[in-house]
Amino acid sequence: MKRTHSCGALRAKDAGQKVSLAGWVAGRRDHGGVIFIDLRDREGLTQVVFNPSLAAEIAAMAHTLRAEFVVRIEGEVSPRPEGTKNAALATGEVEILAEKLEILNASETPPFPLDEEGVNEDLRLRYRYLDLRRPAMAKALQARHRAALAIRHYLHEEGFWEIETPILFKSTPEGAREYLVPSRLNPGKFYALPQSPQQFKQLLMVGGAEKYFQIARCFRDEDLRADRQPEFTQIDLEMSFIGREDIYRMIEGLIQRVWREVGGVEIPVPFPRVTFREAMETYGIDKPDRRYGMKLADFTETFRSSAFKVFQSAVSAGGVVKAFNAKGLASITTGQIEDLTNLAKAHGAKGLAWIKVEQGEWKSPIVKFFNEAEKKALTEKLEVEEGDLLLFGADQWTPACEVLGLVRIRCAEYLEKVGKLKKDVKKLDFHWVVDFPLLRKDPEHPALVASHHPFTAPVAEDLSLLDKEPDKVRGQHYDLVLNGVELGGGSIRIHQGELQDRMFREILKIPPEIVTSRFGYMIEALKFGAPPHGGIALGFDRLMALFLGQESIRDVIAFPKNARGQDVMSGAPAEATARQLKEIHIKSEGPAPA
Repeated sequence: MKRTHSCGALRAKDAGQKVSLAGWVAGRRDHGGVIFIDLRDREGLTQVVFNPSLAAEIAAMAHTLRAEFVVRIEGEVSPRPEGTKNAALATGEVEILAEKLEILNASETPPFPLDEEGVNEDLRLRYRYLDLRRPAMAKALQARHRAALAIRHYLHEEGFWEIETPILFKSTPEGAREYLVPSRLNPGKFYALPQSPQQFKQLLMVGGAEKYFQIARCFRDEDLRADRQPEFTQIDLEMSFIGREDIYRMIEGLIQRVWREVGGVEIPVPFPRVTFREAMETYGIDKPDRRYGMKLADFTETFRSSAFKVFQSAVSAGGVVKAFNAKGLASITTGQIEDLTNLAKAHGAKGLAWIKVEQGEWKSPIVKFFNEAEKKALTEKLEVEEGDLLLFGADQWTPACEVLGLVRIRCAEYLEKVGKLKKDVKKLDFHWVVDFPLLRKDPEHPALVASHHPFTAPVAEDLSLLDKEPDKVRGQHYDLVLNGVELGGGSIRIHQGELQDRMFREILKIPPEIVTSRFGYMIEALKFGAPPHGGIALGFDRLMALFLGQESIRDVIAFPKNARGQDVMSGAPAEATARQLKEIHIKSEGPAPA
């Protein structure tokens, strides 16, 4: 090895040792002929001193050093002079008095300073190999490695086998859009990259593996945002002969292990359970951030006979009236009110009713329709005070909750910007959301569609409702949520072939030929003594972003794509040559290939 220690290892107790270090020059300072450099590797920084008394050749080399030169030095560990110690640095009590210097490689001037924040993301991604040298990225990759190791150790101790599943699979009508891969050996046919190993892990249960896991690569061709990538990693697991409580216990233990071993934080268990109905009623979303208030309240009965026809009509049509108090947001601007209204309209609402409480008055075009009893009910249930903003939704239950849930999140963003949001940012609010509807209505489909996926088992006591009232059947589906972010979800699966076939054909109305061609082998497998089983998939990238306090998962992935799905470093995606297209029997309608 070219070094005896890392650049983050040396302490005061090492004074007097002869050492060898290697790394990158993170900074250089010339103090009257005495050259100081900060030498950096992935473990930290060490200050190195080149005194003028060194051999002329070494002293001259030291003067040529610049940022990101790769060097190796030999020297003696020395305590820093009094008054020059750096308490913010792990190695801040010592420095290396250089005796030898070897330049292993020079560097051009980097396109951006590696010690600065706020650098344009596309520039960082264009030179990702440089961006990875930044301590924050090194910390993220190290934490990711340690978390993966903790996960593997924990699941091994719990009796799981790590088993790889195929990347080249077949297209299935579920979830997001898939990436298709043409088959050269089978003209006109395509593989699909898996959105998850869902069917394979169920087949492993049929095969008797009993406890499977995989830190799996998955792929989705969908529009990107801060928490989405076209290729991503999930912690995927499946178990036989279990129920929902077994999954909860297993995952709570896994989360405990990761936070304890990687972050030194003890996470209390068990996590609270919140039903889907409760989450929607109270927060308007099935992955609520419960660290701040602004809970939704129901005023359906209050406004059943209201003089305000919008509310009265919604209730008469079987809908609800709901509202929440954005405390302290009466100072909202006209532009922000328009923004909230447009947000509501974009998600199906006809508008957004609101009331400002300012200077002792309720100010709004709708206030004149309210009687004293209605005002009293609002005041008591929403704890209305000076400076508050009340926002309303009147519609059928689902859209009323969903629209107000989105408006609530936007209001929280406004309040956070002006320092009025009381949110415990240090709190880790892990909770399970349970008892989801098994099926839901989708305006693009004449039949009901699966809320989770078509392999989810109904709650046993709801099976009798499957034929006559399928929209009231609960699924054995569960999501793990942390601070308003869905970390992952799973379910207990249908393990009887007859019920799975019925779910496809009779409930979801999937044409028989599609069922046979895409899921025939799966239904067949379940008829050969499949055990009861269930599992979950956690988003590893999301988990690490939350663990490290990063807003974007791109900052915890070594080589991510940008918001347009491009690798700006390598130029992917790129055009294929005419010969490549011919070999896979594809004609492109894009620009002519080279």
